[in-house]
Amino acid sequence: MIKGGKGGSTTLTGIEFEKRIDLRTAFNNLPNYQVKGNDLIYNGKIVAKMYKKYELYNKFLTNLGVKWQSLASHRLVPDDSIFVLANNTLFIIEMKFQHGSGSVDEKLQTCDFKKKQYKKLLSETKIKVEYVYVLNDWFKQSRYKDVLNYIESVNCKFFFEKLPFKVLGLPEPSK
Repeated sequence: MIKGGKGGSTTLTGIEFEKRIDLRTAFNNLPNYQVKGNDLIYNGKIVAKMYKKYELYNKFLTNLGVKWQSLASHRLVPDDSIFVLANNTLFIIEMKFQHGSGSVDEKLQTCDFKKKQYKKLLSETKIKVEYVYVLNDWFKQSRYKDVLNYIESVNCKFFFEKLPFKVLGLPEPSK
């Protein structure tokens, strides 16, 4: 299992998700970060573009000139996505917070297919795609060991309650 990074006492190593909040809200709560429209700004400089749900298609793919209908039979709609300029990578962020058994259990097993679909959508660009789950502690139960191992085996990522800046390639803000 992948565990969140460790940092010094004056550095925040990741975006913490104590309850289900969207990525924009999480970044706006961090020092030195600000979100304006789709722009993620750190110390006055745009470091990423953020897209929630259908914005990925309506703004990001449209601006790239990608005609998604000719590449995929239907839209996959992510919770959040962030295009990090420094590493030319689109991160698909899915937040799964659960307190009992349910349909999320099986959704975790779909990351490989979804990542491949997003890669297909961006196949005519040089943009890399990463698929990341942010999970709550419910998924630390032993019954999820096989599915968490599977997520890693297909080169997707997961983290518990935190999304490390290092994984995204974004600067770590001071506390």
